[in-house]
Amino acid sequence: MVDVHCHLDSQAFAQDLPGVVRRAVQRGVKLLVTVGVNLESARRSLGIAEEFPEVYVALGVHPHYAKEADEETYRHLEELTHHPKVRAIGETGLDLFRNLSPPEVQEEAFRRQISLAKERGLPMVIHCREASSEVLRILEEEGTPEAGGMIHCFSGDWTLARAFLDRGFHLSFSGVITYPGVEELREVLRKVPLDRLLSETDAPFLAPGPHRGKRNEPAFVEETVKAMASIKGESFEEMEGVTEDNAFTVFGF
Repeated sequence: MVDVHCHLDSQAFAQDLPGVVRRAVQRGVKLLVTVGVNLESARRSLGIAEEFPEVYVALGVHPHYAKEADEETYRHLEELTHHPKVRAIGETGLDLFRNLSPPEVQEEAFRRQISLAKERGLPMVIHCREASSEVLRILEEEGTPEAGGMIHCFSGDWTLARAFLDRGFHLSFSGVITYPGVEELREVLRKVPLDRLLSETDAPFLAPGPHRGKRNEPAFVEETVKAMASIKGESFEEMEGVTEDNAFTVFGF
């Protein structure tokens, strides 16, 4: 298995990070992608990746932090992308649900990171919350990077899923698919081709059903893969192999 999206630099893991990584590996998680959401987070994430051979990094400016980014931020981020453990740009995109940065500032940050992904030949990790039409418009205007990427914690309908699939993206599913009341999302998962599926935890957030309400961690990606297998009518072993192969394809492991 591969957890393609977690936040190991979170304060929630500050006291027991070695144990968190060890438990994931013991449960069969081969690789973890930790996500830097701003410059400081990106540097912390790279430090973690240098400490643990199983950990790789996606780095960027999350829409929540877009208002804090300036020219120096993007210059330093570009420099960090040359680190061999950096495998993607992001988490970037738009969040018009919380609007912690002004929409026009989020959009500018998103466009800059699309450009950076193209320049560096890296895939993108895209955050899209209550902003599907805007994200698709920007991708149409800027063009999808050749390396493609993934839609983090996909939660939209089939029309949106198909729009992202048509643009070459993979869809990443989290423990949310184990929650009650998300049958529409499970129906979307049933329709997504196997070769376009990814598994993630978004740890320490969104713990899957058996652990809901507790701190999430990468080891729990097993619960998500089990749920994906059940929903798709596949064996756990098949889904484990499919999501792992897809992660290797997207991130170039």
